[in-house]
Amino acid sequence: MAADKFELTEQEWRERLTDMEYQVLREKGTERAFTGQYADAKADGVYKCRGCGAELFDSSTKYDSGSGWPSFYEAIDEKRVGLVEDTSHGMRRVEVVCARCEGHLGHVFPDGPKPTGQRYCINSVSLDLEER
Repeated sequence: MAADKFELTEQEWRERLTDMEYQVLREKGTERAFTGQYADAKADGVYKCRGCGAELFDSSTKYDSGSGWPSFYEAIDEKRVGLVEDTSHGMRRVEVVCARCEGHLGHVFPDGPKPTGQRYCINSVSLDLEER
C-alpha cells in the first residue's frame, strides 16, 4: 500500500493505543453509533490516523450522513487509504484501512453525495483532528 510503512509489534501497539483504539484500529472493531467525538464535529482541519499520524481526510469533505459516524465523501489522496473486501458478519462491505499502518478505519459505501458518491464511514476513535 504505502511506501513509508509504519510498523509496530503488537506489544508496541498495545502500549501506544487505549483499549478502545486498539480494539478498533488493530482488531477491526467498531465504536457505537453517535458516541464518537467527531460524529458531529464541524471544525476546520485535517483528520489523521490515530495509529500513525498519516493525513487521511480533510474537513471540507466531511458531511452529516445521519449514520452516527464521521462521514467523508473522499480521502485526501486515494493512496492514503486501502480498500479491502470485508465479508464478516454475513455482509459484503469494503473496509477502509490506513495505507501507512494498516489500521482499521471503517467502511466505504456507494451512497454518498456528489462529486464522488462515496461515503467513507469512519470510527472517531481511529482519527485525530488537527484543527487549522
